[in-house]
Amino acid sequence: MAQLILNHLSKDFGTGTPAVSDVSLRVREGGFLALLGPSGCGKTTVLRMIAGFEQPTDGSIVLGERTLADGSGSLPPEKRNMAMVFQSYALWPHMTVAENVGYPLKVRGVTGSAWESRVRDALGVVRLADFATRRPADLSGGQRQRVALARCLVSSPDVVLLDEPLANLDRHLKAAMEETFREFHARSGATMIYVTHDQSEAMALATDIAVMSEGRLMQVASPEEIYARPQGRIVGGLIGQGDILDLALGDQRSRSVPWQAIEASLRQAAGPSRPLLVRPEHVVADPHGILFKVNSCVFEGERFSLSLRTAGGQGLKAYSGTAVPPGTLQPFVIRQGWLL
Repeated sequence: MAQLILNHLSKDFGTGTPAVSDVSLRVREGGFLALLGPSGCGKTTVLRMIAGFEQPTDGSIVLGERTLADGSGSLPPEKRNMAMVFQSYALWPHMTVAENVGYPLKVRGVTGSAWESRVRDALGVVRLADFATRRPADLSGGQRQRVALARCLVSSPDVVLLDEPLANLDRHLKAAMEETFREFHARSGATMIYVTHDQSEAMALATDIAVMSEGRLMQVASPEEIYARPQGRIVGGLIGQGDILDLALGDQRSRSVPWQAIEASLRQAAGPSRPLLVRPEHVVADPHGILFKVNSCVFEGERFSLSLRTAGGQGLKAYSGTAVPPGTLQPFVIRQGWLL
């Protein structure tokens, strides 16, 4: 195993705006990193440069003691000891499941009993040992995805790259595949880099999350850290279900803002505003709070989701155990907020 390092990585396709701009990142050895961001933010371009499918315009990619790409050249994909799982699965329809899984070994000249043993072990990890002789057309979407994972595992890669692998699956299959990915990561010990625009996938799977926007890296942290302490309005808006209020918080220095300071700002609303992230779980009905107007009330199964408005017209979300009629004025407190 070896650490993967991106040094000031950039990619310009000549459109006037770089697809990736000055991204520096250390991926922990054996970690599970999610590259998270909206469509067009550059995350897939970063993945393709790591894989060797794109040449960086500037910067370098280093894996352990090996330089994979820099200004002088780039190693081809087949020499990087990486494996990639695509959104489309990329399985050969004319091959059996076993033949698909064992193809990387065939390319490396592994045959006979050694080939059979490693293919059988890889299929066992993804619980598809009984499907070895079937064709991809005979499998469900989730089973095809597990075949693609087994194909990664069989070659013992240093790094596994996953490009939105759950995008084509329904919610039920996504949940099952998330568990498969966790098992795969624990079993293989490989460093995994997972591209997604779905924050729930990133939170559920990754040991670290790197948030990207417009080609730039905004923040890298654990899921817990990035949820509780996002850096800046962009990350705060992407992570979780929070709302951003612009409030006059004066000389508030701590980024964690208590209710007393928030209440004073809501009541006075004077002075230069600062962005405050408020999570719905911190907005609580309280008779001693400030009146908010309930704009809507939506039942979500376990609870009701309320859309609220401040007296100044700013919106935020809250949760409730009971239905609240739209148009109601109800007092709430905001237990805490986070300055962005």
